[in-house]
Amino acid sequence: MRKYRVSLQDIANLANVTKMTVSRYLRTPNQVSPETGKKIAQVMADIDYIPNRAPEMLLNIKSYTIGVLIPSFTNQLFADMLAGIESVTSGNQYQILIANYNYKRDSEEKQILNLLSYNIDGIILSEKSHTLRAVKNLRNANIPIVEVMDTEGESLDMEVGFQNSRAAFDMVSTMLENRQKKKIIYFGSQDDLRDELRYQGYCDAMRQHGLSAYRINPRSISSMQLGAQLIEQAFIEYPDLDGIFCTNDDIAVGALLYCLRKGIRVPEEVSIAGFHGLDIGREMIPSLATVITPRFAIGQRAATILLNKISDRDYSTYSTDLGYQIYRGDTL
Repeated sequence: MRKYRVSLQDIANLANVTKMTVSRYLRTPNQVSPETGKKIAQVMADIDYIPNRAPEMLLNIKSYTIGVLIPSFTNQLFADMLAGIESVTSGNQYQILIANYNYKRDSEEKQILNLLSYNIDGIILSEKSHTLRAVKNLRNANIPIVEVMDTEGESLDMEVGFQNSRAAFDMVSTMLENRQKKKIIYFGSQDDLRDELRYQGYCDAMRQHGLSAYRINPRSISSMQLGAQLIEQAFIEYPDLDGIFCTNDDIAVGALLYCLRKGIRVPEEVSIAGFHGLDIGREMIPSLATVITPRFAIGQRAATILLNKISDRDYSTYSTDLGYQIYRGDTL
């Protein structure tokens, strides 16, 4: 059973206006007086009302649609994950509504509200850090939720992914032990939760080997161009660096290309490692060392357990850790 949905009449009663006035405000707010509009908007905010774009007679049946929130349309890892999701949903007559929030929590909040307004049966989220209002709206919607790409910390409902901090720890430990590196710099990007977990794993590995941690964090969307900029900056700030660990492969590839252009020998002078195992990294010469993550399998598993719980609300599975692989490549 779906939770009771607040109706237009409920809002009208609370705002002391007619149902027709509320309907007009939702369709064409400029046709309602500013004072009345403000009153209706306040009531809607107070009760966390979610407008529904589905016809009212369809509200209590399945829409056979799920929502998927991703932080970037240009990052290959989310394309791989979406392919995994679609491989499951297409065979079960489910459609996918995809929204992008550009790594911004306030944008994610709005996109969640937007997806919920289409009466979706379940939702897959790419983050585990959300605004309080986003969490409240998701709770009120009373639909199955899967958070992907990480299995550390609390989840809202179900989760599928791997341990980012442990993966980073293992990669950096491999770098330190392979050529006895002493000064590995961490290159971050967006400063999101997964980035922080990888940095934590990096710090733990450096500390365990009695070494200091160093970080360059641009708070920018990762790209090969950014990788080239970061390693150029790193050589200025840390001229004695002998390794870099990057939060994403595209940053690592950019750094590797910079070294190749400048005649810097990899890995003899500088070891380079990335994260996620994107195709471009393994096609590089030398082949990029990286943490290979199972994005397609994560998408498949997330869609499978989501559809299972949509069909059977008593279905229970909390956390699925699909692990990762350390790929040494030729840059260590």
